[in-house]
Amino acid sequence: MSDAILTVHDLEVSYEVGGVAYPAVRGVDLTLRPGQVLAVVGESGSGKTTTAQAATGLLAGNGRITGGRVLLGDLDVTGWTDKRFAAVRGTRIGWIPQDPNNSLNPVKRIGDSVAEVLRVHRWKDRVARDELVLDLLDRVGIPEPDIRARQYPHQLSGGMKQRVLIASAIALEPELLIADEATSALDVTVQKTILDLIDDLRRERGTAVLMVTHDLAVAADRSDTVAVLKNGRVRETGPTAEVLGSPAHAYTRQLLRDAPSLRLGELPVVRERLEIPDDAGHSPAPEIRVTDVVKEYSRGRRLEPLRAADGVSFEVPTGTTHAIVGESGSGKTTVARIVMGFVPATSGSAVVAGRKATALPRSELHAFRRDVQLVYQNPFSSLDPKQSIGAIIAEPLRNFESASASDARARVEEILNRVALARTVLGRKPGELSGGQRQRVAIARALIANPRVVVLDEAVSALDVTVQAQILGLLQQLQAELGVTYLFISHDLAVVRHLADTVSVMHRGRVVEAGATASVFDSPQNDYTARLIEAIPGAAWTGAHS
Repeated sequence: MSDAILTVHDLEVSYEVGGVAYPAVRGVDLTLRPGQVLAVVGESGSGKTTTAQAATGLLAGNGRITGGRVLLGDLDVTGWTDKRFAAVRGTRIGWIPQDPNNSLNPVKRIGDSVAEVLRVHRWKDRVARDELVLDLLDRVGIPEPDIRARQYPHQLSGGMKQRVLIASAIALEPELLIADEATSALDVTVQKTILDLIDDLRRERGTAVLMVTHDLAVAADRSDTVAVLKNGRVRETGPTAEVLGSPAHAYTRQLLRDAPSLRLGELPVVRERLEIPDDAGHSPAPEIRVTDVVKEYSRGRRLEPLRAADGVSFEVPTGTTHAIVGESGSGKTTVARIVMGFVPATSGSAVVAGRKATALPRSELHAFRRDVQLVYQNPFSSLDPKQSIGAIIAEPLRNFESASASDARARVEEILNRVALARTVLGRKPGELSGGQRQRVAIARALIANPRVVVLDEAVSALDVTVQAQILGLLQQLQAELGVTYLFISHDLAVVRHLADTVSVMHRGRVVEAGATASVFDSPQNDYTARLIEAIPGAAWTGAHS
């Protein structure tokens, strides 16, 4: 009789597309015991989520196990139907999905969503279920659980929604908890809280955790063992300290080189041009100057207005990168939207690329849109799925210039080369490209009209570490070549430390600390800043292995 909670032996999984079976997982072996955390790491398409889904009967309709076995304890669940798996989901297996925005029923109250697993498995009566729901919401750190239980998903932040999913996953105290990129899109402090909660469950109840992640820093901090997947195969596996401390496989070494949280000692040099005056002895005018910006939103007659930005000020010298960091709700995206001229400020001013974004006349709007471009977080939603890549990249030329067809084609090919994409993508649609390729297309579109300022709103947070490293390197190279100024909005402090010259830390609408990135990170003067930096995953592991 095995003491393993989960055993995956020689697993093979294929997806059928157009009548052709494409292998996604090949010969994967994994073993997970009580109280153990096994991290499965790798890039998108490596097979890590497919492996987890195969182990829980959650494969897509066109996916099927074509070889190997999956054991839950001594129970062979290979090839089980969804109906058979329903009997063990929630009771023996808890699943925490990646995206809380798409995982909760938008028309069902939070309390009812958590109680559903209890109701399906006929756990006690309605009164007992309601009591347990409130206890679960409290245990996962949701304030005022009695109020939140009556609310709907849209009334909760992303971090709170993820906690709701955890509450549902642990409701019946399963022996196996599978977390599929469960914290990848969360602020570092919320991420730490959720990972601490999962760690508590492991220690208190012996829960085994299968952690699917592309974040090697999280794996380094939180797992006992790690399995590195690439192209559907396990390239390396073993104790986390051994695999990440002395990686044997080249692919593992590449992942480690690309993980910003595991390279905290490597800081960019703050460029001397920040201090160099012009020929007249004056410092050059900043490309972005935000002065005492306030933004209020009405909450009705009975409540005070919500002050999303409260006296925000900062300057960004030409050709440098300034980051705005903070948790969800800190006001960083509000400030970015004011800089872009998308929303008016209640008071204060923002002068961007020589124009006052907070009081922009209609006659200057067209020119402003050319000089100030935006790269969104999600390349899935920011690119028209019906247009070709060539048409998408050329769109700013059609909007802002009267370039001939031949000139436009030449400029598209030139910028395509700059972002390291082959000409063969020009005729494709966004759905035919990877996430990293789509983000390169978004950057190419933003840069083709030679803007002075580019605002990057969480532009790399959804990418695998290897693709992320490529995009960050690309941004730095393009800045050096073109002299473009970046305003970088991010909750990923490890990335900010590598990319930004200067940083503003926001908390509840206010800038609580600002300065050169190295100074702020190495010697934070504000308690909130210190908490953010302490929450960066991988820091403790890096110190122990430096």
